[in-house]
Amino acid sequence: MTAKVKIKRIDLSLPLPVYETDGSVGFDILAREETEIPSKEIALVPGNIIVEVPKGYMLMVASRSSTPRKKGLLPPHGLGIIDHDYCGEQDEIKIQVYNFTEKSVKVLKGEKVAQGVFIKINKLQWKEVKNMHKNSRGGFGSTS
Repeated sequence: MTAKVKIKRIDLSLPLPVYETDGSVGFDILAREETEIPSKEIALVPGNIIVEVPKGYMLMVASRSSTPRKKGLLPPHGLGIIDHDYCGEQDEIKIQVYNFTEKSVKVLKGEKVAQGVFIKINKLQWKEVKNMHKNSRGGFGSTS
């Protein structure tokens, strides 16, 4: 049985997110309104949904693989993490994008702007120690 997740659409004229194929692990997030992103700037694109992420999960929001090539947009922070308590009436998921092109880019209402993936998480406790392992692998990038 598939778990049910509470979701609210801001603009009911846009469809609920869907998993496009049986093999899809992510669902597409659609732009609620047309948004213009000036060259070399960061903007927020409203994603039209508020999601109550189940406890024990996070919702990862990532770029669609075609977005950088087709639109010239990237998430400046790599990906977004939606906590399970970010689900109030004002907590619409917004997609942060950076326009790396030399011209302004428009994201149209209803356009697929990102994808969401639910990921099971664990919270662990810290155990502070005075020393770590004696054998070090080396510094940053040491395995290349």
